[in-house]
Amino acid sequence: MSPGKSGCPINMTVELLGDRWSLIVLRDIMFGGNTHFRELLTASIEGIASNILANRLAKLVDAGLLTRHDDPSHRQKVEYRLTEAAIQLVPVMAQLGAWGARWLDTTPELTVRAELLAAGGPPLWDRFMAELRATHLEGAPAPSDGVLAELTAAYQEAAAEAG
Repeated sequence: MSPGKSGCPINMTVELLGDRWSLIVLRDIMFGGNTHFRELLTASIEGIASNILANRLAKLVDAGLLTRHDDPSHRQKVEYRLTEAAIQLVPVMAQLGAWGARWLDTTPELTVRAELLAAGGPPLWDRFMAELRATHLEGAPAPSDGVLAELTAAYQEAAAEAG
């Protein structure tokens, strides 16, 4: 990571994560469970271009927010996993989602996860971070009854109602 324009922690964070796509890539790994390039590319509802995705993944790996792992199921596949530094962004992501849900014109199906995270507060965030540590740092399978499963079920239910 190159030195920032100043040593201010807010500035340094904005320099790392303040571009259009870095937080979206982390969101899709964190909340979407997408860990492969192709999944991240096709699941992005914002439509990230493949060259931009490759750039952001490399940037996030270089910054220590993601790690790259060979996928044993395919020689040419790479899996991206969150590091502890990225997992510690869960409260930040929850607060960004809560702020956006409150102040911006969002859609119900894409807002439901933010509302649940806000309502659950720090206890839910801690459970989610523990779950992410198990899956991303220890390689455990995602639990079928965990926080991610709850958030995904709520999203799917809201999307079915909207659609």
